[in-house]
Order: sequence, then structure tokens, then C-alpha cells
Amino acid sequence: MFFEDTIAEMGKFMDSGGMVLWAIVVLLFLMWTLIFERMWYLRSIVGVDVNRALTSWSERSERKSKHAHQIREKLISEVSIEIDANMMMIKTLVAVAPLFGLLGTVTGMITVFDVMAFTGGGDAKAMAGGVSQATIPTMSGMVAALSGVFGMTYIERVAEREKHLLEDHLILDH
Repeated sequence: MFFEDTIAEMGKFMDSGGMVLWAIVVLLFLMWTLIFERMWYLRSIVGVDVNRALTSWSERSERKSKHAHQIREKLISEVSIEIDANMMMIKTLVAVAPLFGLLGTVTGMITVFDVMAFTGGGDAKAMAGGVSQATIPTMSGMVAALSGVFGMTYIERVAEREKHLLEDHLILDH
């Protein structure tokens, strides 16, 4: 009973937000899928990549030359590329979420203006559907973006820490 009521309420909410709200839900799902993938990578797989780079560096007998310095930079770059994978896509989705909300605002207001043109502006009850279609996607887009900012901030902080630790462990012999 509880789940049926919850699903019915979610359905009403999605209907009141219009088609743009569905696009925001898809965007939010994709964004958080990528965020969770990066969290999983940074908690489990990054160690394998770092150890591979450290092993490759420790197997070198010579670490003083310019060539050795370039190899060190290459190892750091390779791991950094893996660490930063999908980061730009997440940032893009965070930036696009409020724009989808704005699109919902515009489409909802078009509905309000259509009702006003048809009824002469005197039917507030008829305009309420357009107003909710305008405000719900706006709020949803902002909430989606804000949640993405929190997730992205965490990922960036952990990623930078991992990159700095790698640089610190790949010591050049002077």
C-alpha cells in the first residue's frame, strides 16, 4: 500500500512538471551514475594504476637524467588521465541541469499564456497547471545541479589527493 501510494504521488509530481522533468530525471540518473563510477574507481581501482606506475618507476635503474624525468611525467600523466576520466562529462551535466530547469520554466509559461489567451486570463485554476509546470522543473534542475556540485567537489578533492600522492611517491634521485 505504501509503495503504491508513493508511486502514485511520484507519477502526479512527474505529470505536473511536464516532459522537461523527465529529461531532468534522465540527466540526474546519468550524472549520478558517472559520479558513483568515479567514487568506485577512486576507492578501489586507482590503487592498481598507482602501483603499476610505482612499479614501473622503481624498476628503473637510472632516475636522474632528463629522459628519466620525462618518463616520470609520462607515468604521472597516464594515471592522471585515468583519474580524470568522465570528470568533464559530470561537470557538463551539472552545468546543464539548471538550463533544463529553465527550459521547463519557459514551456510552463507558454502553457500559462495559452490558457490566458483562451480564457482571457480570468481562470486562475486553469493557469495553475502551467504555473506548476513552470516552477517544478526549475526547482528540480537546481536541486539536480546542487547535488551534482556536492558529488563533484568530493570527487575532485579525492582525485587531486591521489595525483599529489603519486607525484610525491615518484621521487627523482638528485
